Amino acid sequence: MIAETRLTKDMFIYPYFVVPGQGVTHAIEAMPGINHFSTDTLLKDVEKGLKLGVNKVMLFGVGDEKSEDAHAAYDPHALVPTTVKELKRHFGADLYVVTDVCVCSYTTHGHCGIMANDEVANDASVDLIAKMALNHAQAGADMLAPSDMMDGRIAAIRAKLDGAGQENVAIMSHATKFASSYYGPFREAADCAPNKGDRKSYQMDFRNGTEALREALLDENEGADVLMVKPGLAYLDIIAKLKQHTHLPIACYNVSGEYSMIKAAAQKGWIDEQKVVMETMHAFARAGASIITTYHIRDMVENNWI
Repeated sequence: MIAETRLTKDMFIYPYFVVPGQGVTHAIEAMPGINHFSTDTLLKDVEKGLKLGVNKVMLFGVGDEKSEDAHAAYDPHALVPTTVKELKRHFGADLYVVTDVCVCSYTTHGHCGIMANDEVANDASVDLIAKMALNHAQAGADMLAPSDMMDGRIAAIRAKLDGAGQENVAIMSHATKFASSYYGPFREAADCAPNKGDRKSYQMDFRNGTEALREALLDENEGADVLMVKPGLAYLDIIAKLKQHTHLPIACYNVSGEYSMIKAAAQKGWIDEQKVVMETMHAFARAGASIITTYHIRDMVENNWI
């Protein structure tokens, strides 16, 4: 009765990794309990989740053609738009579909933008990302989650959407995505590790809190509907600080490394998985996040932790 922080199923988004083929359900070794799914098996898994109250998903495409110009990222026949169409055809408004918008899984070099002279070309990358976002919107995505961290991409996406009659599609900006070591397992899951250099030139310096706030408020001014902090657990201070400076909803991404550490420790019997997971989720909400993207949500609902 006196608890200050409450959790509901409606707060959570469950990420999925979709791959080519038929009948594919392939375990991701670095993320126990998480799989690669082909579109047909993903539909079945989503249906199971819906029956438990998991009605929001985020899609990552893995296995489309890689190229220097990442042209598969905006191909209407690529995995993500094809899967979005199938999800909407089967589940309609019962399922809220968010798509990751970033080209790292579509480039031969693994960076989140187009390379020129061994550097990421921001403006050329923004044009490409906006085309990818429109592709997902036209397929039926309800919300777009650009995670590239290029400067100016929120304004470019909003202009592209509005110009194509997709003004009702929401944008959840990865507004403060830090250059973090907590993404390790995800790079196996999404096949997107850079083959040269790192992402520190465009992702946030984890030492900088004020800069993170400035980046987030720039995205708000450009037209973002939701501001995301990523990772979550090591950046609760950023969530709390941002909460004091915006009236937009704040999301956090409980990333792969955070998930896998809990899973590994629980498998060893070193921690009580349920208690640690629920304490972590309450910490995100207590800090100010009203939307939580986490790989834990299926465990939470299947085991009646929430």
